[in-house]
Amino acid sequence: MDKPSEVKVDENGTVRTVKIEIESTTKRYVEEMQKLFDFDLIKTLFKRDDFEFIFDGLNGISGPYAIEIFNKIFGVPLTNLDKCKPLPDFGGLHPDPNLVHAKDLDAKMDVFKKDPNKKVPDFGSACDGDADRNIIFGPRMLVSPSDSLAAITNNSDLIKALTRNGPLKGVARSMPTSGAVDRVAKKKGLDCYEVPTGWKFFGNLLDAGRITLCGEESFGTGSDHIREKDGIWAILCWLTILAQKNKDNKGKLIGIPEIMKDHWKCYGRDYYCRYDYEDLNNEQADKVKANLTKNIETWKGMKEGNEAGVFEYHDPVDNSVSKNQGWIFKYKNGSRIIFRFSGTSSTGATVRIYFEKHVEPDGDLLADVADIVKAGDNFPELAVKLSDIHNVTGRTGPTVIT
Repeated sequence: MDKPSEVKVDENGTVRTVKIEIESTTKRYVEEMQKLFDFDLIKTLFKRDDFEFIFDGLNGISGPYAIEIFNKIFGVPLTNLDKCKPLPDFGGLHPDPNLVHAKDLDAKMDVFKKDPNKKVPDFGSACDGDADRNIIFGPRMLVSPSDSLAAITNNSDLIKALTRNGPLKGVARSMPTSGAVDRVAKKKGLDCYEVPTGWKFFGNLLDAGRITLCGEESFGTGSDHIREKDGIWAILCWLTILAQKNKDNKGKLIGIPEIMKDHWKCYGRDYYCRYDYEDLNNEQADKVKANLTKNIETWKGMKEGNEAGVFEYHDPVDNSVSKNQGWIFKYKNGSRIIFRFSGTSSTGATVRIYFEKHVEPDGDLLADVADIVKAGDNFPELAVKLSDIHNVTGRTGPTVIT
């Protein structure tokens, strides 16, 4: 506004005049992103005839930011920016950026049908209701949040937002997030922290200057530019990587599939998925926990190099200890089956089972995730045996698979 509004406020019988300045948070955010990222560089990517970008705001708050940046600055047609009007009820949708709820985006990126005759955009993305989480698609492929964190770390030297104060200080991931970023950190000589689920643990590390970048398997990626995860920021990281890879490239677009294939050829691939068993009562949850604890020693004896235990975190910043953060059953090569419980007695407990199967660089890097986690040692079957969850609950499968 040109002139601040004057508002009279009655406080304890005293009338005071208060001046209020109304400022656009969208404008402020865009200005900050322009400081962090090289927008001129990113524009060169959008000028290519062979690059198409789409975004789904899922009727959440990210829409105005997406329009301001992707449409007004980068020139993306509004027809490629879907559901960018924030709605109080999210239009009756669940604004969660994953394969279950971002169905329109899944279909446009042809993630499931994989029709070779269908023209598919080169980059698909979305944010959740409050814009702090993100999802990244290449043509006919999802970049898992774990792989996204690893790829951004691997290409951090190309991203001004991550190198403005020098090289990365360190990285962190939540315990259920795959170890893909660990391999990158090891090669780059970076400290890598494994923390419990909950952004406060990242916050401590960010505040202490121990890390620059962090992420979680539930589609959250963040950095030290704010003390939170940031969906639009993560998308801009990926656009920067693509722009840098294609900066001097006059030939065919080097896209997300090419970047991820090169990444896997270097580090191997951590195939990853999650099964959720929702609404267990307290007695059922306690039985599953008891079964897992009982089978820790059994797991260790099944194969050479097997490890198992209950995750406990000692915060290096405030020295707090967080116990019973999840059950981990780990193979020698880093593959893992993880069980984590969430929820309350009033809403019922959810058991989340994470399957992470590592394939070496000379292995099959382009297979279907579901096929790999069931191949060889069938991880879903092993999880059922370790927890006896089907006998305990009377169910035959998970509520949700992501």
